[in-house]
Amino acid sequence: MGGKGIAFWLAEHPTIVGFRWSPEKSWGSTWFFLISSIALYHVAAFVLHLLLHLFRRRRPVPLGPIPALHSLAMALSSAAIFLGILISSLAEIRDTRWFWRRTKTSTPLHWLLCFPVGTRPSGRVFFWSYAFYLSRFLHLLRSFFSILRRRPNALSRLFAHSALVCMSFLWLEFSQSFQVLAILSATLAHVVVFGYRFWVGVGLPAAARAGFILVLGCQLSVLGCNLVCHLGFSCYISAGEVAVELSVALQLLPQRGSPSHLRQTLCTQEGRR
Repeated sequence: MGGKGIAFWLAEHPTIVGFRWSPEKSWGSTWFFLISSIALYHVAAFVLHLLLHLFRRRRPVPLGPIPALHSLAMALSSAAIFLGILISSLAEIRDTRWFWRRTKTSTPLHWLLCFPVGTRPSGRVFFWSYAFYLSRFLHLLRSFFSILRRRPNALSRLFAHSALVCMSFLWLEFSQSFQVLAILSATLAHVVVFGYRFWVGVGLPAAARAGFILVLGCQLSVLGCNLVCHLGFSCYISAGEVAVELSVALQLLPQRGSPSHLRQTLCTQEGRR
C-alpha cells in the first residue's frame, strides 16, 4: 500500500505524467531567462566580492544556521529527485517498451543511454529533469556562502555552478539522451555530500579525514560512472555532457585537497579555534 502511494506521487500523478517543457507551461524555460539569470548570478557574486574587498572584510561573515539549512534542503530535494526519476524511468520503460521494436532501442540500458528518435521533453522523466534544473538555482546559493566565508577560489567555482544550470537546460530543450543516468549519479552524490554537510553544520561529531574520503569518493564515483558510459557507448553524446560531469565533480571537490582544509571548511567555529 505504501509502495503504491509512493509510486503514485512520484510517477503517476497527473501533474507528472502530463508535464510538458514549454515556455507557456514551464517557468524558466526560455533562453532569455537562462542567459539573464546566469548573467545576474555572476554580477551579484562579483559585486558581493567587491563590497567585501572595499570594506576590507577579511574575516568570514557569520551566517549562523543558514548553510546547514541549505544543505538540508539540497539533500532532501536531491533525494526526492533521485527517487522520482528512478521510479519514473522504470514506469516509462514499462509503458513504452512495445514501441521499441520500431526504433533501434533494444534494452532498458539502451533506452537509458539513447532515447528513441523523436522523443519530446514531456512526461515523467522530463518532469524530474525539470525539477533537477530548478534545484540547480538553489545550489547557486553556495557560491555566495563561499564568498561571505572568504573561502579561497570562491569565484572560480562560478563557472562550475553555471555549467550545470546550462546543461540541465539543454537536456530539456533538446531531449538529450544520457540525462537519466547523469541525474541519478549527481543526485545520489548530492544526498551523501549535503547530508554530511548538514550533519557537521548542526554541530554533530564527524571525523575530518572521513569526510574528505566521503567527498572524494562521491566525486570519483560520479566521474567513473559517467566516463564508463561515455567511453563504452556512443549515442547522442556531446562534449557538453562530459563538461557537466566535470562540473559536478568540481562542486563536490573540497576547496583544497587536504583533510585539514575540509575540516576548516565544513566544521563549526569550534573546530577552527
